[in-house]
Amino acid sequence: MLKTSPETLVSQLLAGNRRALARTITAVENETPESVEILKALYPHTGRAYTVGITGAPGTGKSCLVTTLAQHLRQHHKTVGIIAVDPTSPFTGGAVLGDRFRMRDLSGDAGVFIRSMASRGQLGGLARTTYDVMRVMDAAGFDIVIIETVGAGQNEVEIVKAADTTIVVEAPGLGDDIQAIKAGILEIADILVVNKADNPMVQNTVRALKAMLDLGHRQRTVAHHGQLMVQTDSSGAPEYDFREVPIIQTVAINGQGVPELAEAIESHRAYLAESGIRQDRHRARLQSELVVRLKEILLKKLLDSVPDETLDDVVESLLARQMDPISAVQFLLAHQM
Repeated sequence: MLKTSPETLVSQLLAGNRRALARTITAVENETPESVEILKALYPHTGRAYTVGITGAPGTGKSCLVTTLAQHLRQHHKTVGIIAVDPTSPFTGGAVLGDRFRMRDLSGDAGVFIRSMASRGQLGGLARTTYDVMRVMDAAGFDIVIIETVGAGQNEVEIVKAADTTIVVEAPGLGDDIQAIKAGILEIADILVVNKADNPMVQNTVRALKAMLDLGHRQRTVAHHGQLMVQTDSSGAPEYDFREVPIIQTVAINGQGVPELAEAIESHRAYLAESGIRQDRHRARLQSELVVRLKEILLKKLLDSVPDETLDDVVESLLARQMDPISAVQFLLAHQM
């Protein structure tokens, strides 16, 4: 429970109080009863921050890249909020939250706020409350909010729904060149980064990425009932994003290539604004979030209304092969009507 009232906490956060920001994020991440009123009060103050998602396989140097990128942005007088999502153990439920240590070079800078979050078993590379924490940092006045995903591999595509600009980080020497071509995660990249570019194998990796990009243009997507689907024109043909995806080579440990990466982000930001795609992405993000929240609430209401004995009986019927899973779902839904 919060000792400070939600109204006071919101007022302090909007006034720039970092302790209030930390306490607000904790309440939101833990989904306390007060967090609902806090998020409602903060929502009118959101929509100003630019969000950058950084994803890629483990070992590519994402955390180091986030650190040097944040330092570069600070040199250009931009305030930066960082959300670092760490994986949760499927056995203990705990998380190391190690990005706080990797980003220690940013400590002491009042223009940077770092929050590590446990994924808590959520798939897609983000935590369950990532959207809400993004919103809190937005309301707190940060110019840029950077989200670093778990780094579990090719299924981390949820970031494309959350970020304005999605950066996919690769590194030479982590696998054969064909791995880069078959990785579906590359399809979400607005910017490709080959980090650790001082590795002699870097050109092989760059060539593999260029070959993948040359295979065809990325199809535009739109949210429909919470799912990303290919956007089509009036004739039903898919629409394409003909913008060339840049490949930036960086050595994050010494900042090499980071100014070029920042320029690529700014260029993509201008492109989104001029084309109207950013507004489309925000609309798709909100629609997707709305559908997810509806699903959660409706499922909870359904399960809360089904007696434990009824649920146990249905499970036993499934085990005895007296009922199939589809019929079981239909039975439970009919039971509530």
